[in-house]
Amino acid sequence: MDDLRILAELRADAPTPDADRLRGLRRRATRRSPRGFLVLPSLLAAAALAVAVVVVTLPRDAPDIRPVPFTEAITLDSGTVLEQAAQTIEKRPVAPEPRPDQWQYTKIFNVQPAGGRSSTYEDWLRYDGKQTAGRDMEGKFRVQDVPPDPGDDDLSPQAYRKKLLKLPTDPDELFAHVAGDRHWIDNPREEGVPKRVEAPDVRAYRILTLYLKQQAVMPPKLEAAIFRALAKIPGVRIEQNVKDATGRTGLGLFRSAEGPRRYLILDPGTYRVMADQTVWLQDEVRDGKVLVKKGAIFADVVLATGIVDRPGLAR
Repeated sequence: MDDLRILAELRADAPTPDADRLRGLRRRATRRSPRGFLVLPSLLAAAALAVAVVVVTLPRDAPDIRPVPFTEAITLDSGTVLEQAAQTIEKRPVAPEPRPDQWQYTKIFNVQPAGGRSSTYEDWLRYDGKQTAGRDMEGKFRVQDVPPDPGDDDLSPQAYRKKLLKLPTDPDELFAHVAGDRHWIDNPREEGVPKRVEAPDVRAYRILTLYLKQQAVMPPKLEAAIFRALAKIPGVRIEQNVKDATGRTGLGLFRSAEGPRRYLILDPGTYRVMADQTVWLQDEVRDGKVLVKKGAIFADVVLATGIVDRPGLAR
């Protein structure tokens, strides 16, 4: 079953990449694993990387994945949890900005909804976005130069940090900014991609959670403001003991909606993002055919991430 076709046919509230990431996703969509099947790109990696990176699946390094059936988790008071997250994050020391010649390392475990196929990816992106690194299909490690592309909507970690530093750190101002930001309402446009009309609350939730998933070094005050702004959005919920695709337990942040439930799973101690994971609570049926079965998951699990001095090093 073709996972790309499945996700394309799902209703609008199913997990889809943001419009300004579609170029990167399309570049990755032609990548095939050594076994020959089409691999749906990692959404977290796509959001973090400025350009396509040649990577290879690493089945030996993949976690021992087991089915993660949906169970009724414990619902917590979202306002209390989000405020606790903000207070915890505010106490973090301000991290120094990486040098332009340092590298953002990311290791992602990806699970597909059709059949639970899984792959592990390691990517390196130079902080200034000028080079990428990874392993090709033969397992050879390669470093590639990235030519300037002013028309591309993807940003390097360095450029994304500059974007984040311009955001207000007052929760009310931040909420108003992301809910009404014309960039996210009008742009970017790409031929063949229909414009999505979103309610301000929906847009605010999407953008704020997108910011949390960025790999750019984020100031603690801004990250705390993001959690407090999330508390202002109707329908935002927190569940305890939500398991990611590797079996780790965290806090499941989601917004009430019909269809598959998309969690941002947070570490219960640090409130950092552990996974972006969608669970199908019922069969996804179209024209009498079951496209995705109840209990299936689509997951991007963050196994490791950090700044390193050269490509090939891991955290």
